[in-house]
Amino acid sequence: MTTNSTPDQTFDFTISDEMKLLQETARGFAEKEIRPVVMKYDEAQEFPMEIVKAMGGLGFLGAVIPEDLGGAGLSTLEFVVIMEELARVDPSVALILAAHSGLCLQHIMMFASQEQKARYVPALASGQTIGSWALTEPESGSDSGGMKTVALMEKDHYLLNGSKTFITNGSVAGTFVVMAKTDLQKGKSGISAFIVEKSMGVAVARKENKLGMRASDTVQIVLENVRVPKENLLGKPGEGFKQALGVLDSGRVGIAALAVGLAQGALEASLKYAQERRQFGKALADFQATQFKLAEMATGINAARLLTYKAAIEKESGKPYTLSASQAKLFASEVAQRAATEAVQIHGGYGYTKEFPVEKFYRDVKLLTIGEGTSEVQRMVIAKQLLSD
Repeated sequence: MTTNSTPDQTFDFTISDEMKLLQETARGFAEKEIRPVVMKYDEAQEFPMEIVKAMGGLGFLGAVIPEDLGGAGLSTLEFVVIMEELARVDPSVALILAAHSGLCLQHIMMFASQEQKARYVPALASGQTIGSWALTEPESGSDSGGMKTVALMEKDHYLLNGSKTFITNGSVAGTFVVMAKTDLQKGKSGISAFIVEKSMGVAVARKENKLGMRASDTVQIVLENVRVPKENLLGKPGEGFKQALGVLDSGRVGIAALAVGLAQGALEASLKYAQERRQFGKALADFQATQFKLAEMATGINAARLLTYKAAIEKESGKPYTLSASQAKLFASEVAQRAATEAVQIHGGYGYTKEFPVEKFYRDVKLLTIGEGTSEVQRMVIAKQLLSD
């Protein structure tokens, strides 16, 4: 499978003709519809609603959702290919998809009843409704046991009170999956998950002014006496934290793909610049120092891609993939960070300007070592998996 526009830097992977066509479709969409407006949305910190709606029309938003629920019925590996191609041009757009499909929709597909799926999935799969996932709070990030949002049962509904922070798609979403404590005495075991509609009373308190991923909507939401019907509980009371761990495994595959795509975009920009830019009478690409940077970038990207594909294939097969997902997310995000840094270095002073895409890759990439569990958390997960064998 060719994932680089430079012929001598191709990466081969045995896939179907249908997947190759999907890759071409995703790349064509990204080049035609996204690349011309990347900086417009970034500088305005504006959610690219028209682009997201168009992605819904192409089936990207419901890529892995079964066709009988309005989705495209694609595999996890095919979803990874879409994520790569979007992130190669604009990581912000890929992040929107990751939160919508990899977290919100994935949680519903994994743990909702058939009635819940029939009610909420079709609108999310088509893009008629944008999805969001709400776990993190101002005082509890990796420490979910410190969650303060509560859900108290009252007759035929739950009453939710609390706040969530760093919520991707938060101000544009119509459907949220929200984690809240239904038993204050049980710590993580007292956390439950709910499908919450924005119309039930979800309020946006603050939009974050971010370093990167600025077209991706990130906000703090407030839940004040939000009445959620008891039938909107996902699974059983107290299962929310365990559910969230499973969803995060899935989400990490998507973030790994996003990281690979970002790194690929940084490499392609660097290859182009190094061949065009001349210093001391020859192209930058003729200098061994530049060649070594490009070689390290390309090697790391291909290794990260293989780890990501492995995790995607294991997920699709139903095998345990917690270890593979964390390894892929850890390695790919740190490869992407190095690639973005080297890309700016290759571009020199121009890499520090908004004239070239590597400046944005450099700003965007840092989130990938933080979101869906920091690199430190990934190392903890990996070590736990290794030591439990």
